[in-house]
Amino acid sequence: MNFLMGLAIVILSGCASVGPNYVPPKTSASLNWHTQLKGGLTAQEMNPQTLAAWWTTLDDPALSHLIERAVSGNLDLKKAGARIREARARRGIAKADRFPTLDATGSAVRSRNSEETGTGKTGSLYDVGIDAGWELDIFGGVRRSVEAAGADLGATQEELRDTRVSLLAEVALNYIEVRTYQARLTVAEANLAAQSETYQLTLWRFEAGLSDELAVNQARYNLENTRSQIPTLRTGLEQSMNRIAVLLGEQPGMVHKELEQYKSIPVTPLEVAVGIPADVLRRRPDVRRAERELAAQTARIGVAMADLYPKFKLSGSIGLEAFSFGNLLSWSARTISGGPSVTWQIFDAGAIRQNIEAQSALQEQCLIAYEAAVLGALEEVENALVAYAEEQKRRQSLTGTTRAAQRAVDLAQVKYQTGLADFSNVLDAERSLLSFQDQLAQSEGAVSSNLVRLYKALGGGWTSLAPEETK
Repeated sequence: MNFLMGLAIVILSGCASVGPNYVPPKTSASLNWHTQLKGGLTAQEMNPQTLAAWWTTLDDPALSHLIERAVSGNLDLKKAGARIREARARRGIAKADRFPTLDATGSAVRSRNSEETGTGKTGSLYDVGIDAGWELDIFGGVRRSVEAAGADLGATQEELRDTRVSLLAEVALNYIEVRTYQARLTVAEANLAAQSETYQLTLWRFEAGLSDELAVNQARYNLENTRSQIPTLRTGLEQSMNRIAVLLGEQPGMVHKELEQYKSIPVTPLEVAVGIPADVLRRRPDVRRAERELAAQTARIGVAMADLYPKFKLSGSIGLEAFSFGNLLSWSARTISGGPSVTWQIFDAGAIRQNIEAQSALQEQCLIAYEAAVLGALEEVENALVAYAEEQKRRQSLTGTTRAAQRAVDLAQVKYQTGLADFSNVLDAERSLLSFQDQLAQSEGAVSSNLVRLYKALGGGWTSLAPEETK
């Protein structure tokens, strides 16, 4: 009687699960960004729809089409979706432990006893039955296991979102790289044509006795130096196109036809709202995933602690048992058994407590990983902010420099043709023009690429997930 009363008290008072209850970590983020916002950057809150489809701000239909294909075809994204289905199934397995189990059994045995130890007769035994068992989750070990599985599911959902954010940025960056290579090729080919005309001019002047052979060779090596840069640029262009195809889940070469026509580098919007640091921490999938992993590991401490306490189980069975198959369904063949049981591991050489210590240490690691994710997110945004703003200054300077270099080439050629200057002035001017035009093309691509990196750092691109991906 005392035992039953004690058991009832334990059951009624055992609603609380053992182990620490999870409390989300508090992070202190600055109210404002350390980097001064300039170059069109503002601290206004970004429109969620704009951030979810940030690539539309570049106003490039070809890029938008590629991103749509990447979302439906990328293999990493499909793999992350499969991991969500796995985590959801594992959560279902954990939930199943909260319910009783039923097993159906049946056997037919034919045996003969030894004449030395028994009757020496041959007989049969038939039985069918149903066994039931239910482990009462008194101390919440199963509940903590379900809690951990639910947090794991949340972490895999955030992993999918993080994969999506990275994928969209990677597609955009490679697309901008394609357009940048095309712009640089245009510059190189235009300079090659101009330098070819200059070479022909020096050759004619040499043949007419108006110039020396030095000018001819200088024009020749300047021409060939420019020609030598084109294969490298074409190689980079091919590699970027192939990378886009793979990101789309397609074979290399599948996007060449639609991207082979030269188009300008996407132009960035005049104004970009970036919000405040706290907004980024709430939005970034990698930070959210780290937080869910911390929650899961906290619950696993409770799972480990539940092994310190006794386990209560209710079990029973009903069935039919007979020596002949014909009597198996008779009322007299029925069997029934059942009752409570308790097991308590009272000695394990400290294994349970060491497991608790191990799970606690893993929780500490998850907390540190979360804090690192927060710092990494803030660092990535700060770097993207300064890179975007400063590259715009560089582009502006290079624009003026390129205009001046073009004017210098025109003047140098006129003076050379009229005999007022030697060919070295033309040579230096053409070489400088090619360098500045190439740098300007790269800078224009860098401005757009830095905007993409900024959107990625802000956690843009995942709020448009389909509802079924987040269940």
